[in-house]
Amino acid sequence: MKNLTHIDQQGQIRMVDISEKPRTFRLARARAILKAKKETIKLIRKNLLAKGDVLSTARIAGILAAKKTSQLIPLTHPLNLTNLSIDIELKKQKIILTASVKTVGQTGPDIEAITAAAIAAITIYDMVKAIDREMTIEKIQLIEKFGGKSGHYQRRGYPDK
Repeated sequence: MKNLTHIDQQGQIRMVDISEKPRTFRLARARAILKAKKETIKLIRKNLLAKGDVLSTARIAGILAAKKTSQLIPLTHPLNLTNLSIDIELKKQKIILTASVKTVGQTGPDIEAITAAAIAAITIYDMVKAIDREMTIEKIQLIEKFGGKSGHYQRRGYPDK
């Protein structure tokens, strides 16, 4: 196993020093899947919920979460995000939320993408829980990462739905 970069030689937690790393284009995609009843998905699709536009609210929440990731996850670096999008695909009994984050910097936006996808899914749950408490949020995962020293990573089996 590789050495953990957030642990120093004495075993203490530390923020990784990226000051000597070159600035490069970096991209990360992450996904979360929210499973719900068919009736719930229909109401979301038709925008018929009392709390308002669930999907637009989820997008905004995911974007805000990605921008605040360094305030939420202690050892992440604040990043200058150059682009962020959240794609939402509605299926019969699930919603697939895919966050894509871009930056030009010294470290990648993978944690920002994961945070965006997770918070977008949690926002949907929050807005719809009154009619469907059986919803689950599953498979919050990095699906692709590009740039930097480690190069291109793509989760095996992606793109899958």
